[in-house]
Amino acid sequence: MGRGKLRIYLGAAPGVGKTYAMLSEGHRRVERGTDCVVGFVEHHGRQRTEVMLHGLEQVGRRELTYRGAAFTEMDVDALLARRPAIALVDELAHTNVPGSRNAKRWQDVEELLRAGIDVVSTVNIQHLESLGDVVESITGVRQRETVPDEVVRRADQIELVDMSPQALRRRMAHGNIYRPDKVDAALSNYFRPGNLTALRELALLWVADRADEYLQQYRGEHGIHSTWQARERIVVGLTGGPEGRTLIRRAARMAAKGSGSEILAVYIARSDGLTAASPKELAVQRTLVEDLGGTFHHVIGDNVPEALLAFARGVNATQIVLGSSRRKAWQYVFGPGVGATVARDSGPDLDVHIVTHEHVARGRGLPVVHSAARLGRPRVVAGWVVGVVFPVLLCLLLTHVDADLGLANDMLIFLALTVASALLGGLWPALASAALGSLLLNYYFAPPLHLWTIADPKNIVAVAVFFGVAVSVASVVGVAARRTHQAARLRAESEILSFLAGSVLRGETTLNALLERVRETFAMESVALLERSGDTEPWKQAGSVGPNPAARPEDGDVDMPIGDHMALALSGRVLPAEDRRVLGAFAAQAAVVLDRQRLVGEAEEARRLAEGNRIRTALLAAVSHDLRTPLASIKASVTSLRSDDVDWSDEDRAELLEGIEDGADRLDHLVGNLLDMSRLQTGTVTPLIREIDLDEVVPMALGGVPEDSVVLDVPETLPMVAVDPGLLERAVANVVENAVKYSPAGERVLVAASFLGDRVEVRVVDRGPGVPEEAKGRIFAPFQRYGDAPRGSGVGLGLAVARGFAEAMDGTLTAEDTPGGGLTMVLTLCAAARDGRNTGAGAASGADMVERDHEPDHERDRNRQVRQKAGPQ
Repeated sequence: MGRGKLRIYLGAAPGVGKTYAMLSEGHRRVERGTDCVVGFVEHHGRQRTEVMLHGLEQVGRRELTYRGAAFTEMDVDALLARRPAIALVDELAHTNVPGSRNAKRWQDVEELLRAGIDVVSTVNIQHLESLGDVVESITGVRQRETVPDEVVRRADQIELVDMSPQALRRRMAHGNIYRPDKVDAALSNYFRPGNLTALRELALLWVADRADEYLQQYRGEHGIHSTWQARERIVVGLTGGPEGRTLIRRAARMAAKGSGSEILAVYIARSDGLTAASPKELAVQRTLVEDLGGTFHHVIGDNVPEALLAFARGVNATQIVLGSSRRKAWQYVFGPGVGATVARDSGPDLDVHIVTHEHVARGRGLPVVHSAARLGRPRVVAGWVVGVVFPVLLCLLLTHVDADLGLANDMLIFLALTVASALLGGLWPALASAALGSLLLNYYFAPPLHLWTIADPKNIVAVAVFFGVAVSVASVVGVAARRTHQAARLRAESEILSFLAGSVLRGETTLNALLERVRETFAMESVALLERSGDTEPWKQAGSVGPNPAARPEDGDVDMPIGDHMALALSGRVLPAEDRRVLGAFAAQAAVVLDRQRLVGEAEEARRLAEGNRIRTALLAAVSHDLRTPLASIKASVTSLRSDDVDWSDEDRAELLEGIEDGADRLDHLVGNLLDMSRLQTGTVTPLIREIDLDEVVPMALGGVPEDSVVLDVPETLPMVAVDPGLLERAVANVVENAVKYSPAGERVLVAASFLGDRVEVRVVDRGPGVPEEAKGRIFAPFQRYGDAPRGSGVGLGLAVARGFAEAMDGTLTAEDTPGGGLTMVLTLCAAARDGRNTGAGAASGADMVERDHEPDHERDRNRQVRQKAGPQ
């Protein structure tokens, strides 16, 4: 059972008449004899809408009780049991009462569609998920009932129901939308002219984007490759904070304004520790990005602005969306912030958008404490200055100021500098500070002064204790920094490995995508997965990304063995040893992905072999009946002619000979299609492409159909096509013969040709019974005969062979509905690119005219006869 079709009336604002339009469509369907019922319609007391319900069958609603109150909802079970052809379901974004079959009405509609029931529904533009924030900013009202954009985009038809703000306000004033006591409040709040104009613009832009998607789909199906616009790639920088959802929705709206735009959300995790990111919030944001058609990326980088810009340039992004900083004013003493740095360093090739949100300047906690191993040059220098320079300055100050603080107090002051040096610069500046402080205390403050000896044993103990305490403090600070760094790094690694394993297990990652993730995670230039069949065999690339990938493991800057005969080679920089653990996990997953892809390929090969076996079985069935039928006719006619018992008249003899000829022609046609299908299945069709005019080939393809059964319209102004003339003739002949076979008596088939850009179309139009949408793909399968085609009328290979020949010539063959009834076969071919020839106007060059003038006389005569037989052009 095929899936039902969904038609949506999209309203620019409440009250524009989308429910009225849906009910009008229901009446039109009923008048045409279609089984159409009302699944759920809420008229809200509007008299004109309520009148439209008269004459339409309404399925009873389901009654539910919630918190002591009675409610009614659409009865999905009743609709499924009734099984109408079309169901009218109002308010697609409606939230069902708790206890219903589904939480949302669009989920009810999905069940009806899966059951093969066509649905006509309605929804307003303000209920789309991606527009929630912008609608709230315009109207001041937050829409609680929303529907995912993808649900609406998947609709087979979307019709915009629009009205000017002035006309809608007049309808409101006349009481056609709300009760009179609510009109004034509505006109002064939600239905203000500015609000309605903004909502109308949103609806028009959204529908225009949908129309552009249809156009792109049509261009792709017909192979139109000329004049493509640059694709917008929008990178959204996430911090894991609550503002991420606002940034993602804002980027989605930006992407919706451009055809083919792409959203890439990226979270930069420092290798020396994570920022204050909520894993739960990141998971929610990743789900939101994927729901809006984007992708989520997790990248490690020590410098967040540099890593973000490197990622954006690596994916050829055109725009970066960042949120305004959540830091308080005093926190800017630690630096200008990520947004300002990215905007400063983005250059002219990247546009940076800073988006405000409700969490601006509300604080994001203290700066992250970095480990000693990854403190950065400024802090290390500051640690050495405090540990080495400050003790000298302190010594000069204490020796030139007449203040006898005592040796114990002097030691405490020097110890404070040592601790400060440990906090700033780590272990080594603190150790140097402890050693220098001990020497200075000995020389300047411990008697005898200005000598490296200490007279009092107590002072020896004091200096020794000072040095021990300083070294201990420095060691403890260094160990704590290392432990913090290790814990943060392990946490970052675990998040990356968890995301990697989840994506691979869900089958969402291809080999190239996984290698690309390795490249962007470790900031490499190229990554290659290498393998070989034996220890002495040469290495081969199973997959690679980036420029100049390594051909051997030893050619890369980093190589990670995977078993005995596989390795991952990275080029760009040398990785530290601590990164190899994560790299090893990536390498193991790459091997798994490669094995899975090969298993998929083997499964496809098994499917192809099974298809070949099915074709062979069908071929035996065809030989047993369809091929034997003309043979039996020929055999009977020949036996009759050879019989001596009957004296055949000249008319009877001519009739028997004609039967033999017809049977031989049918047999020749059937055998030819079988041989052609065999060539296509074995891949032995090698087209000999050359430039030729359609009017030299198409008329010759009509020799196998009755006279006056085809109307030929092939203008002489068409450009030449690059095809194999023999394959094209066979393809056109099969399509035309199929159309003639199904055309009603007295109806002629139209064969018309036209061109668009660099493609030429041959359309074969018949007025037969047509083919339903769900069956149009099956009619091109081998041994398929649609409808009640009688046995003996062919083995069902004509269209399969025609499509195979068309694709062999880099063309397409598709089926469309003929307006008014029937089927139209569209054969799309490549136009020949000839220098000096104006293909846009369809004019032939002088050389082409010379070639036509020198066409052999017998060929011209034959083409003329075929044209006359085919009918007027």
